[in-house]
Amino acid sequence: MSDSASTSIGLLLFPALTQLDLTGPFEVFARAPDTKVHLIWKNLELVVSDRGMAIQPTTTFDTCPALDIICIPGGPGQINLMEDEEVLSFIRAKSKQAKLVTSVCTGSLVLGAAGLLEGYKATTHWASLDQLALLGAEPVNERVVRDRNRITGAGVTSGIDFALSVVSEMFGPDIAQNIQLHMEYDPAPPFDCGSPRSASEEQLKKAQQQVAPFIEKRRQATLKAAARLQK
Repeated sequence: MSDSASTSIGLLLFPALTQLDLTGPFEVFARAPDTKVHLIWKNLELVVSDRGMAIQPTTTFDTCPALDIICIPGGPGQINLMEDEEVLSFIRAKSKQAKLVTSVCTGSLVLGAAGLLEGYKATTHWASLDQLALLGAEPVNERVVRDRNRITGAGVTSGIDFALSVVSEMFGPDIAQNIQLHMEYDPAPPFDCGSPRSASEEQLKKAQQQVAPFIEKRRQATLKAAARLQK
């Protein structure tokens, strides 16, 4: 558990994020004992997710306190963050202080763009997993990946698994299990096609075709970020 009297967790909230990347972990973290969860952005104006949900930041870059855990969610807006030096500088600064540096989904690409995953094992959404290597990370096709003080979650729904893993790390498995029970987190999906490992070849090919133009746009942003890291 954190050495301080209370644990401070910061989730980056940015335009066009995937809200479940943030709200899944938030629900878990907010149930942890003696914990304060901060939603962080440049200002306190409402931030609109990629699907239209508006979320209120609770603190800004300038007013954000020291963090025990920093978490970067993902989503389409991640592309712009990868060349936003104000955001990247904030993440680097807070990561130096944090006990755990974490992400969900393509938030790991933002960590990579900030130079924080070089030499680390990490994961992200299956459609962009290979891009981590461009940023010096070792891609791992698992739902939650831990390498030293870096913990990364795979795509979207994995944020709940990720957050329970973090709570177990910080507070112990008994507390994490208690939170899981209160949330009735007992997944029983109606279809067995939630990852490339379980989806049919036809389903996977269709999904890959649907996202191909956007994934290429993301790849170009990752390549630019990688080039900046090498300067």
